[in-house]
Parts: sequence; C-alpha cells; structure tokens
Amino acid sequence: MKSTLYWCSALALAATQLFSTAAYSSAIQQTKGTFEDKFRQLDEVLPTPNVYRSAAGEPGEQYWQQQANYSIKVRLDEEKRRIDAAETITYFNNSPYTLKYIWIQLDQNIFKNDSMAELTATFNSKPDPSLGGVDRPARISLNQLRRQQFMTDNELGFAINKVADGRGKALDFVVVGTNMRIDLPQPLKAGDKTSLAIDFGFNIIDSDTVGGRSGYEHFPDDAREGGNDIFLLAQWYPRVAAFTDYEAWTNKEFLGRGEFTQEFGDFEVSIDVPADHIVSATGVLKNDREVLTKTQRERLEQSRKAKRPVFVVTPEEALENEKEGTDKRKVWRFEAENVRDFAWASSRKFIWDAKGYQQGGNVQPEVMAMSFYPKEGGELWEKYSTESVIHTMEVYSRFSFDYPYPTAQSVNGPVGGMEYPMITFNGPRTILQDDGSRTYSLSEKRFLIGVVIHEIGHIYFPMIVNSDERQWTWMDEGLNSFLDGVAGREWDPTIPWGVEPRSIVDYMKSTNQVPIMTQSDSVLNLGPNAYTKPAAALNILREVILGRELFDFAFKEYAQRWAFKRPTPADFFRTMEEASGVDLDWFWRGWFYSTDHVDIALDRVYKLRLDTQDPDIDWERRRQEEADKPTSLFVQRNQAEGRKTWVELNPDVRDFHDENDRFTVTNKQRNAYQSFLDKLEPWERKTFDRAIAEDKNYYVLDFNNLGGLVMPILLQWTYTDGSQDSMYIPAEIWRRNTKSVSKLIVTDKEVLEFAVDPNWETADVDIENNYYPRKIIPSRIEAFKATRGQDHISRDIMQDAKTKLKTKEANEEEQD
Repeated sequence: MKSTLYWCSALALAATQLFSTAAYSSAIQQTKGTFEDKFRQLDEVLPTPNVYRSAAGEPGEQYWQQQANYSIKVRLDEEKRRIDAAETITYFNNSPYTLKYIWIQLDQNIFKNDSMAELTATFNSKPDPSLGGVDRPARISLNQLRRQQFMTDNELGFAINKVADGRGKALDFVVVGTNMRIDLPQPLKAGDKTSLAIDFGFNIIDSDTVGGRSGYEHFPDDAREGGNDIFLLAQWYPRVAAFTDYEAWTNKEFLGRGEFTQEFGDFEVSIDVPADHIVSATGVLKNDREVLTKTQRERLEQSRKAKRPVFVVTPEEALENEKEGTDKRKVWRFEAENVRDFAWASSRKFIWDAKGYQQGGNVQPEVMAMSFYPKEGGELWEKYSTESVIHTMEVYSRFSFDYPYPTAQSVNGPVGGMEYPMITFNGPRTILQDDGSRTYSLSEKRFLIGVVIHEIGHIYFPMIVNSDERQWTWMDEGLNSFLDGVAGREWDPTIPWGVEPRSIVDYMKSTNQVPIMTQSDSVLNLGPNAYTKPAAALNILREVILGRELFDFAFKEYAQRWAFKRPTPADFFRTMEEASGVDLDWFWRGWFYSTDHVDIALDRVYKLRLDTQDPDIDWERRRQEEADKPTSLFVQRNQAEGRKTWVELNPDVRDFHDENDRFTVTNKQRNAYQSFLDKLEPWERKTFDRAIAEDKNYYVLDFNNLGGLVMPILLQWTYTDGSQDSMYIPAEIWRRNTKSVSKLIVTDKEVLEFAVDPNWETADVDIENNYYPRKIIPSRIEAFKATRGQDHISRDIMQDAKTKLKTKEANEEEQD
C-alpha cells in the first residue's frame, strides 16, 4: 500500500510539469458553449494526498526524509588555485524503501567542456543589420573569448581519486555528467545506515571569467608579489543527492539555472589554508585559539554585546596581511548541525567584523552576525553589511520562525549574490577614486543592502524550508523576493525594491514568458518568472486578497510546518488555503499555471434613475433630460441667421399642443398612476415609497476581462462634490462569465468618475481602460537631433554595450 501511494504521489506531482491549460482541464471537456471555469479546483493538477503529505498541506503522519552527515578534510593550494580533499559520508536511510545504490552530485562537472551544460549552450549574438546587412558576421565579445579560452586551457571538474565504503573497500561507481552512482555491496535497508569515503579534488574556476556560484577572484595590484585572491568555495564536495517521497532520486542533470535540493545533516570540516588567511564558513569555529590571536578573540567576545559591529580583524591588519605571503599554514575547524549544505571563503584580504543579535524565543537566543570583506568593500561594508544581516533576521523571523543557527555571515567576493547555510556571498563594493580614496554611490548602497537582505533571507528559504530548487525556482526565489521586499521597505520605503505589482506589468503582457510552474532550466526569463512575478503575486495575495492578518498567519504556518523539511508547491498552496480559510485555487491557477495577465477594463457606465410612475415627477425629469441635450446644428444656425419658425410667424393659429410640450401631464396620466398604486401589496408600497423618498443614484458598470486572469475588482468612485468612496469586489464575480460582467452600484450622491485599481495594486497592464470617463494618461516626450553619421555611431556604441551586457548575462546566468 505504501509503495502504491508513493508512486501515485510521484506520478501526480509529475503531472504538474505539463503546465498547460489542456493538461489540467482534460479531465473535464467543455464541448458546448464557451464557458471557461477558472474557479475549478486544482484536483487534476495537485498530487493526491497520502501518508507522507496531507490534504491540509502539512507533513503526513508517515513523512520521512534522509540524512547525510559529512566529515571533510580539505586543503587549499593557493598558488595552483586548487583544492584536494577527503570526505566520509554517513548516510541514513530513513525511507521505507531498500536502496541498491546512492546518487552523488558532482556539481563542479558542469565546467567540463563536454558537460551537458556546455554542449547545449547556445550562441545568442546575431548579425547587426545597421552595420551592413544580414550578411555581416555576428559579434563575439572579448569576454566570451576569454571564457572559452579559460575553459579550454584548464582541466576543470571533479577528479574522483577514491570511492570506498567505511572499511576502505573500493566501491563501483559510474559518473553520469554532474552525477555519480555508487553501487552498494549490500542493499541498504530501511532504517539502516552506511558510510562512503571519497577522495577528490578540482581546479578552482576564475569566477570573473567563467561565472558560476563560486570560484576565485584575483587582485593583481595588491602589494604582495603576484597579487592576492579571494576564494569562495561552494558546490565544492561530492554531495548526496536527495531521495524524496515525490520523485525518488533527484538526479536531474545540473545545467546551471536549476539550483539544488539537499539532505540535512551534520558537518565536521577541517580547512587547511595559508596561515595568513581568514576563513568564513558554515557553522561554528571550534579551534579559535589555534587560528586567532588573543586580541582577535577578545574582540570577538566584545562584539557579542556591542551596539555596532566590532572589528575582529581590522582594516589595518588586513592590509598588512595583503603585503606578504607565508609558507606556514593553519587548519580552521568548523562544525555545523542540521544543515543542508556547507560553503566557505578564504583570503588574506579579509576584514572581519561582528555583532551579536539577541532574538526572541528559546531556540537560539544569540546569533553572531558577521561580515568578511576586503579593503575594496570599504566604508560601505563597514556601515551596512552586518547591520543588514541583523535587520533581515528581525523581519524574516516575524514571518516564519526564530533564526535557528548560531551564525549569519555576509562575505564579499566575485559572486554577485549566493546563499548557503549560515553564509552568503555578496558582490557590491566601493568605487576607487583618482586620488586613491574610495566612495560609493546610492546605487551601490542600495545594491549591497538589497543583496544582503535577499541572500540572508535565503537561509530561511530554502536552506531551512528546504524546497527543491532544481524543479521549482520560484519556491525559494519568489517567496524570498516577496519577503526581501518587505524587509527592504521596512529598511527604507523610498528605495524601489521591485516587488510592487506595477513592477511586473511589462513582463505580464509580454509574449516571451512561460508559467511560473515551469521547471527552472526551461524558463525563458528567469528573473521575472522566478523572482518578480511570484513575489508580486504574493504581495497582491497579502495586501489585496487575503489581507495581512490572514496571509501572515497562513504564511507563518507554512514556514513552521516545513522548517527543516522538504515542501512541494502543493504543500504551499494547500497550507495557504487551509490556514487562511479562503479558497485560492483560482489564484494559483491564474498566477502560477498560466500566462494570463490582469487587464480589467471598465468599458461603459449606465446611469439609471428610478421611475416613480408619478407623471408629475417622472415627466418633469424627462423634460429636463431633453433640455440638457445639445440643440441641433440646424436649429443653432437658423437662430443665428434670425430665421423664424412657422409657428412663430403665425401665432394666431397656436393651440394647446403649441403652448405645452409633450411632457405636460394630464388627468389621464394621473389616473393611471393612482391605479398603479392601488394594485400594490402593502410591502410593495412600503418598498416603493422608500425608494422614491431616498431618490438614490443607480449605476450599472460593464467590466471586461481582457487579460484572462480573474482578479478582484478594486473600484473607486469620485462624487461631484469631490468626495470618494470605494468597493472591493471579490474575484468570484467572474465565476459564471470570465469575459464580461456587469455590476449595479447604488449611491446617495451623483458620481463624477469611476476608476478600477486606482492605486495600481493588482498589476493591471493597461490603466487607460481603468477609468470612466476615460482619462488622458501623462507621458514624456524628448527632443533630439541626430545626423545619419551620428546615428550610425550611436547604434554602434549601443550594439557594443548590448553585446557586453549579453556576455555578462550569459556568464552570470548560472548565478541567477
């Protein structure tokens, strides 16, 4: 029974990879009419609940996950820019299944020339028509050439020197791209554990040249002969692939975009580096007396209660370290408990500051927030890095749980932004001036604060709430981008942090997109798809649809349910619905499973007024309505010419009808009115009399859903006296007709203007059709003058800039 449930669950979840309307609507066929049910439940899309994952979106009564502990000794060869290491993995089979082999991730193999990632990489440069037509050659940048040459000149990827069991007996293994299968001598039964010993090494990539999530950065202008390096090491050891209840072995090839899914475990890591290096790593430093001076240890202790960060290694000490190397070495020993990965950084250039963060709760009352950066980080890092780390924990803990680890670190290096348990890599720096001083612009300041918040936030999602990044990038990047937007705006609301609904409008209406629920490597535009769109969706869900109280409760419930566990999209969707008490299937379907966009048009407004049936009242109103109509052009011009009508020229033949208009009331109409009143039931007469006495204004509004994405209608109207009123119309108004609906609005005062989503809260892509009457939308116009030759030069410069940008994006694509 367990096996059947397992595979049914896996197959059902795999169905979510189809991501098309046809895929999840095939169970119900609409063969007559044009009705489209966008409020249909996601029964065909989400996997069937089972004993591992419940229908409520929480871990089931028999939920399980594997564990892998690591003991690693690694040596950094600074001159060769290489590491060599030996690891012992203790693997616990907590699943109900017997395993004949274990899959290992060899992520460094992505840099091999024959890797799937390299062989399937495409060349995007196109011939430039402005430089002579389509027969001119495409352009390749020097950066692209440099990368290609580095990849050719260096032997990259893992060298696997030994694979053995815990007793040292060699084991059979097969390397398959970025994965390695180790065949076990005896099947590993449920509840048992086994040990694997792997000796390995690899040449570290030049991060500036190759890109990627780690590597070295060279500083040739430092005082030390030959310069200095900063080493950032990640995906640096063979790691056990995750074995899950929904997919079994998660051994999809690493292609660069789709990140990682890991097992939790405990780490003991010894890092052998030059003696003048400072090391930052996942976990807690266990031999500080061996690697730090007495003064540095005292500073570290002082920082625990400091109001502002304290230098453990001062800028002056780091500058002295830069000047000379050493043949001596030190071993830094770190331990980390219950983490899904381990990363580290090493350099003699590092300044180190620290500050203790005393948080609430009893899990981990004190966290050491720390930053490691070279002189190039300067005052910018000194002021804002560690403080940003603490601010992030303060905000994220409010939305999830107390930060559970003893350290949270921000390290400056060649990687623009990347996250690991307890340690993050962040790129912004100060700018070197002509006089040798360093400063920073507003953009660098915002970049640093923003990237530190984002990457430290990733320690919560997915380093603790352990989603599968290889499959669903949005589950870590989207959720984290939503929260970093909250934290960013709580730092400074004037900074454009980028998660407001309007920030996603251009992408939402573009044709170059795929549903959010697309596997990471197949996404066309990773930034908007995995970061901005889901973040904007969650912002709308919180601020517009659920409200903060319901959303925050449900989101926190999700975070706490799945802390140190492995959630899937279905678990998130179900938890948010179950905990909020609001049916959101329409929201997930529209925002996550389709490429529909929001475009609700207010196309027509009818102003109605209740007919009283009293001719003395109604006919006078009609007379006024007739008088309000413009006089015909014929009559206007005849009057202007002084022409008299026949009736005016012959007053002696005027009769009753010439003296009275067609709205003059007679006894015939009054008698009919009285007859109408006599036929009314008492309750009808009471209702009728009240409506006449109140004399309200009735407006019928015609809405059209042009974008296809059903959403609430946020309606606001302005009265003729300047006052305003508003109404929240739930998305369910579209449940029977997803294309067009009409709504009756009754007001006491006369309305001057109606507006849909006037505060840009729903990512509506066209604000021009949101107003009735229509508004003139302001824009800008710029004057310019360009000769043909100047225009040609401008195009050439822009093409070169675009080429450089595309090259940079190609190199950094793996970091996105």
